[in-house]
Amino acid sequence: MDRRSFVKVTGLAGLTGLAGCTGGPGESEETTTTTEASGGDGGEETTTEAEETTEMSEDTTNVGMVYATGGLGDGSFNDQAQQGAIKAEEDLGISFDESQPDEVSQFKTFQQQFAQSTNPDYDLICCIGFLQTDALTESSESYPDQNFMLVDSVVDAPNVANYVFAEHEGSYLVGQMAGLLTTQDFSAGAGSTSPDSATLGFVGGVESDLIKKFEAGFKAGAKEANGDVEVLTNYTGSFNDPAAGKEAALAMYNNGADIVYHASGNTGTGVFQAAQEQGKFAIGVDRDQSVTKSSYADVILASMVKRVNTAVYNSIKSVVDDDFQGGSIVALGLEQNGVDIVYGDSLGSEIPSSVTDEVAASREAIVAGDVTVPTDPSDV
Repeated sequence: MDRRSFVKVTGLAGLTGLAGCTGGPGESEETTTTTEASGGDGGEETTTEAEETTEMSEDTTNVGMVYATGGLGDGSFNDQAQQGAIKAEEDLGISFDESQPDEVSQFKTFQQQFAQSTNPDYDLICCIGFLQTDALTESSESYPDQNFMLVDSVVDAPNVANYVFAEHEGSYLVGQMAGLLTTQDFSAGAGSTSPDSATLGFVGGVESDLIKKFEAGFKAGAKEANGDVEVLTNYTGSFNDPAAGKEAALAMYNNGADIVYHASGNTGTGVFQAAQEQGKFAIGVDRDQSVTKSSYADVILASMVKRVNTAVYNSIKSVVDDDFQGGSIVALGLEQNGVDIVYGDSLGSEIPSSVTDEVAASREAIVAGDVTVPTDPSDV
């Protein structure tokens, strides 16, 4: 049975029937085999796939993955989380199942169906994204013996390990890079800047305290580079709406922005599309999007990587090692390599060393505690 099976449902009917979907928790298909003992009377012995799976599961750590809305294939947040599970499968021999909710209202259903499953019995349920907080608050209380992990938020429960990131620190670095470049006459790949307009853009997904940390860091870094820079901001309200991302970015480019940073999941694909159409630049998020969205590599200057894969892998390893830390909060910033700036695969070498050197100096200053990055845009 392939543990890396994909479960995605829409509507109430799909939710009700999830347990019967291929690869979903609770899947069971009976198979019958007949064996004859030497010299015997041909007795019939019936086994089931469920029984075989149960025997296998006794020696295997089973993990359930509940992704953020937007699903896999975003080249960003969810895909990064999946990489952690894949690495754990390769290194630690675990098995994992995946679910891709379409709406916030489905989080509790997926969390609790994994928790209720006995075939297999999930040793850990990974909940990816801050929008799962309310659902997990309820699920963790309803299933006190089930281990959960949560990315990007905190549920104060003894059976939940929480992983949070210093997104503002990494965003400061890409903001500083953008602030320095927007005042230069810079061309590379399919994009260019105009030194006559010190204007940048930020496109967020769902407006929230978490995404505002990206905005705050980006603005702070840009202001450090150039006190006169203007940062245009738009929250689309979705992490899976490329059309809205494109519309927001086009408006920014048309209003003088030559570099737009997004923290919006798959919505950011539209930002890259707009950058190409306008001959401008963009900055990716969570993964090196010049690689995961390689068709836009000619306009992606850099990405603010957020190593969600590290959080997922470490949480799974703690279960394998019988060292799960329920109730803990693990913070991952620049010092822990939880966030960072990664220059574009195609354009990184074109960025002047005067810019990258200043960014590197800022990175060291933040890690050393000499620079404190704000988490609220109103403080910039």
